[in-house]
Amino acid sequence: MKIPLFVKSLLLSVPVGVTFFDCVGYVARVEGISMQPALNPDGGPVTDYVFLSRWAVRNMEVERGDVISLISPKDPGQKIIKRVVGLQGDVISTLGYKQQFVKVPEGHCWVEGDHTGNSLDSNTFGPVSLGLVTARATSVVWPPARWQSLKSQVPKTRHPISKAKVTGSSTPPGLNGANNQTLQAQERHRRE
Repeated sequence: MKIPLFVKSLLLSVPVGVTFFDCVGYVARVEGISMQPALNPDGGPVTDYVFLSRWAVRNMEVERGDVISLISPKDPGQKIIKRVVGLQGDVISTLGYKQQFVKVPEGHCWVEGDHTGNSLDSNTFGPVSLGLVTARATSVVWPPARWQSLKSQVPKTRHPISKAKVTGSSTPPGLNGANNQTLQAQERHRRE
């Protein structure tokens, strides 16, 4: 019995397609205004579609300024898209969180929407486990007028007060815990 070419092509393309979407990435629609002006700048009926690269976060390595997709800590059935503002060991000045300053714990990051005050982000639910990160948004792919790469940059007003030094240990040298670092951050904040 001869198998038609169409069936052979289908039998090959389905596993390849599934593997691509599972390992490399996919296109997703961005809803809402929490990432304005970077995404959905007009807030109108036309929304942005972005390419989400799973490959870029395969080792759970994210950088400050990356726009990432993650599973919502408040609603595990929902994926959200936010910008990484702080990494483990950084001290962040929060916006309405239960503490004014937070040291991001090991294995976590601090995420915020670009549209401050109109975003459900770490200022609501705290530091986010890196295990919840699913992909990094690399570019806007639709509408055609908005085709562009997404820059990895933290807004000027949202830089960490204290950045963790890149070393082999999880705690930067000279800092013996959250209380010490919080006090140092508060002192720097008062001087500014």
